[in-house]
Amino acid sequence: MTDPGQNTALPMNKKELLGAFKTDTPDFVIVTGDAYVDHPSFGTAIIGRVLASRGYSVGIISQPDWHSKDGFTVFGRPRYAFLVNSGNMDSMVNHYTSSKKRRSADSYTPGGRTGARPDRAVTVYVNRIREAYGSVPVVIGGIEASLRRFAHYDYWDNKVRRSVLVDSGADLLSYGMGEHQTAEIADALASGLDIHDITYIPGTCYMTASLENVYDYDEIESFEAVASDKKAYCRAFMRQYEEQDALTGRRLVQRHGNRYLVVNPPSPPLTTRELDDVYELPYTRKPHPSYKEHIPAIDEVEFSLVSTRGCFGACSFCALTFHQGRVIQARSHESLIREARILTKLPNFKGYIHDVGGPTANFRHPACKKQLTKGVCKKRQCLGYEHCRNVEVDHRDFTALLKKLRELPGVKKVFVRSGIRYDYLMFDKDDTFMRELIKHHVSGQLKVAPEHISDGVLRLMGKPAGGLYDRFCLKYARINKQLGMEQYIVPYFMSSHPGSTLDSAVELAEYLKKTGQRPEQVQDFYPTPGTLSTCMFYTGLDPRDMTLVYVPKDPAEKAMQRALMQYFMPYYRNTARKALQKAGREDLIGFGKDALVPPERPSEKPAGKSTKGGKTAQKPKDPSKKGRRK
Repeated sequence: MTDPGQNTALPMNKKELLGAFKTDTPDFVIVTGDAYVDHPSFGTAIIGRVLASRGYSVGIISQPDWHSKDGFTVFGRPRYAFLVNSGNMDSMVNHYTSSKKRRSADSYTPGGRTGARPDRAVTVYVNRIREAYGSVPVVIGGIEASLRRFAHYDYWDNKVRRSVLVDSGADLLSYGMGEHQTAEIADALASGLDIHDITYIPGTCYMTASLENVYDYDEIESFEAVASDKKAYCRAFMRQYEEQDALTGRRLVQRHGNRYLVVNPPSPPLTTRELDDVYELPYTRKPHPSYKEHIPAIDEVEFSLVSTRGCFGACSFCALTFHQGRVIQARSHESLIREARILTKLPNFKGYIHDVGGPTANFRHPACKKQLTKGVCKKRQCLGYEHCRNVEVDHRDFTALLKKLRELPGVKKVFVRSGIRYDYLMFDKDDTFMRELIKHHVSGQLKVAPEHISDGVLRLMGKPAGGLYDRFCLKYARINKQLGMEQYIVPYFMSSHPGSTLDSAVELAEYLKKTGQRPEQVQDFYPTPGTLSTCMFYTGLDPRDMTLVYVPKDPAEKAMQRALMQYFMPYYRNTARKALQKAGREDLIGFGKDALVPPERPSEKPAGKSTKGGKTAQKPKDPSKKGRRK
C-alpha cells in the first residue's frame, strides 16, 4: 500500500479505494464534518496523508448524513479504526454567532450552505458509528475534541458539560495537531494491540474504571465538583492551563462519576524536519473531484503558506495554548520555497502569495532558548499585558525568508495577512523588518488587533498596555512617510470581554473619536471552550488569583458596548445614545467636537427602520459570521 500521490485525492468510496490502495477494506476511515479539501490547511487532509505516507490505506467520509447509520457504512468496517473530527472548527462555533444566532453560511461546505453537519458533530458521529459497528475502535480528534477533552463550560448550553470523550463514547481522544499521536496509534493497532491497552501515548486521553495502573499523575477537581462550584472550576482550569508543555506537563486525572478521565501530557512539538515533511506530502491542493460546487474555505488558503505553529502571545480569549501550545515550530526556508514554487505552477495563480504565517506570523522561533530544554514557564507568560524580559526578539529569519520568496520567478508580491503581534514588533530595536513589511508585504492596509484601550480590560485580555498601540501607529505612519507610501492600519476591537464595563466601552469610544479611527469590524466576545477568558465569563473570577471580574452578560448592555465602538454608523446611533445616557455621559451627546452622537431628533426612528428620505439604516455585516480572527 502506498500513498495515491499528488494527482489523486484520498478515496471517498470503495471504487476509489481499490484504485488508490488496491484493497476494498481501508485500514482507517476518517469521518469529518467538513467537505474534503486535499490541502494542508485542512486537518483531515493532513492526518489522511500522514497515515498514507506510513503505508496505511485511508478512506474519507465527508459530511455524512447523520440522521441514520447508513451514511457511515461507505467503506464498511475498517481494518483498524474510525478517526472522527468535526472539521476545522468546533461545530457549535461553526453554526452559531456570539449572540447564539444561527449562521447563514458555512464556508467549509460546497456552495457555502449550512446544515451539512450536526451540532456537537463529534458526539453524533461516534454514536452513529456505534449503531453501525458496535465496539469498533473509534478515536476522536481535531479542534472540537481537543478543546473539550476536560469537563468544560459550554456557552450554548450555559452549563458545564462532561469531557467529550465521555459524551461520545469514543475509545481514545487525540488532542493537539495530532500527527505524532495518529502515527503511534496506527502502529499500535497494526501490531495487534487492543485499543483499550493504548494508554501511554502523549497527547491522548482515555477513560478508565480504576487508577491502579495509572502512574505519576495529579488528580484535579471532578466533573461533579466543577459543575457545582465555580472556584473548583477555576482551580481545575488553572491546572490544565499550566500543564500544556511537552517537557514539564503532568498527567492529569479528572473523575467523571465512577470512572476517570486520564489526560496524558502533551505530544512533543514537531521538529523542523517533521513539519517540513508534513507540509510536503503529495496533496492535490484541491477539493475532492466529486464536488460540483465551490467550497469557500479554500479561497483564503489556496495561495498561502503555513510557516509556523504555536504561539506565545498569551491572549486570554485564544485557545491555542490548549491546542498548538506555546512553543513555536517553524518550517525551513527550503521547504517553504519548494511549496511556493508549486503555487506558481497552479492554474489560477496570478503572482500573489496571499500569506506567509501561522497563528502569529512574526513568531519564527521560541520565545527564549530555555523553552527548548526546560519547557515553558507555568506561572509566567512570554507576552501579554507585560512581557517577559527574557523574550528574544529577532525578525531576521522572517525578513530573510520573505525576501527569498518575493524574488522567486513568477511571484509578484508576497503578503503577510495572518496576525502580526505589534508589541513584539515594537520590542525589536532593529527596524529592518518593519520597514520591509511596510514596503513589500502590506496590501495597503495592515490588520492588527489591539482589542481594547482600557488597561483594566487589556490586562485581563492578556494584551499589551494601550500606550504601546499608540506608539506603534505613530511609528507605522512615520515609516510609511519615509518610504513615500500611504498605507493604513485596520484595527480590530472586542466588546463585552470579561472586565469590560460600560465605562470601559465609553473610554474606548472616546479614544476612537480622538484618534480618528473607525473600526470596520468589531467582535463581541465569544466564550469558546478551553480559554482563560471563557473561565472568567463562566465563573466571574480570574482563575489566576481568584479576584472578582465584572462580566457583561445582559444582551442590552452587550449591544450598547458594541454600538459604542461603531458610534459613527447610523445603525448604531440610537443604541450608542442609550449607552451614554446609562453611563451618565450625556456630555458626549451633542454637536461639539468631542461629542459621539447627536441628540435624538423627533423624526428619528429606531435602528433598521425607515429614516428621513425613505432610506433605511442598514445593519453592517457581522464579522462574527466569518469566525474569530487569528
